[in-house]
Amino acid sequence: MSAPTVEMEYRRLGRTGLVVSAVGFGSWATLGERVDDATGRSLLREAYDLGINFFDNAETYGDGRGEEAVGRALAAFKWPRETFVVSGKVFWGVHGKRPNTWGLSRKHVVEGCHAALRRLGLDHLDLFLCHRPDPNTPLDETVRAMSDLVTQGKVLYWGTSEWSADAVRDALGIAARDGFVGPSLEQLRYNLLDRRRVEVDFADLHHRAGLGITTWSPLAYGLLAGRYGEGAPPGGRLADPAYRWLREDLFGDDEADLVARVAAVSRLAGDLGLHPARFALAWVLRNRAVSSAITGASHPAQLRESVRATTAVQQVDDPAVLAEVDRLLGLPEPPRPGGRE
Repeated sequence: MSAPTVEMEYRRLGRTGLVVSAVGFGSWATLGERVDDATGRSLLREAYDLGINFFDNAETYGDGRGEEAVGRALAAFKWPRETFVVSGKVFWGVHGKRPNTWGLSRKHVVEGCHAALRRLGLDHLDLFLCHRPDPNTPLDETVRAMSDLVTQGKVLYWGTSEWSADAVRDALGIAARDGFVGPSLEQLRYNLLDRRRVEVDFADLHHRAGLGITTWSPLAYGLLAGRYGEGAPPGGRLADPAYRWLREDLFGDDEADLVARVAAVSRLAGDLGLHPARFALAWVLRNRAVSSAITGASHPAQLRESVRATTAVQQVDDPAVLAEVDRLLGLPEPPRPGGRE
């Protein structure tokens, strides 16, 4: 393994003993889908060489092909197991919405874990997350199923992704009441344009309950990297009809206005001598509640730029810079942290 050009920062996952790289590498929409095996392996190798030790996956990424691609790479690399952290997520399934093939029933949680282990070629998952809440399954059932996987050694820590703070509180309450292992982390979207849930909704759970927080989409699907100043480039996710929902989710009803505001932030980043992507990711990492910011990449250069963001945190975390960013984006005064009323 070559020495990384930038020393990676590592952070503890909430109050657990697990340490993860401040920048993680996610397989969504790339491995097993938009890049071939050779490219995928080069990306994983580059990430590892740069000091990234956290690799994020889910059963639904490429209908399992993402995990299979990671599994083939891990088998080829033969990295010492203690040197990397692998996550899996369960909810959507890989066989469409047939009975019991999706959701958070005990059956799908357990079988989803076993399937992920097979695809990844591992005997345990470091992190296993409930990818979405399931209103059709009693929460007690899901908490017990996840707790049992931890007790059995198939999962080291379990968590949630895109749950409400109140639902996570309920899960923690059930675990405490019934003697189960509760969730250790929540994974949610967090970037310059999407802040409230990390900074307000989950603030109390992080500070008082020690909940770890990992985040995804630090670059808002590439918008904050300056890629869409003149529209979605051919070959990108926002230009792909399969990801039409993503474009609608990001831009809403006024694409031109949002692009203009983001362009102003990109110019501010340039004035500071920073690439827009590096600036946006450093903004996320300035929040010490974030254990790891998960990024994607289709080229090694993108990974290198992401890792370099760790060296720009102090520069971005300047009150004057932060205030100017909020002004350019037209954001109100930051809301105060709160919890369930």
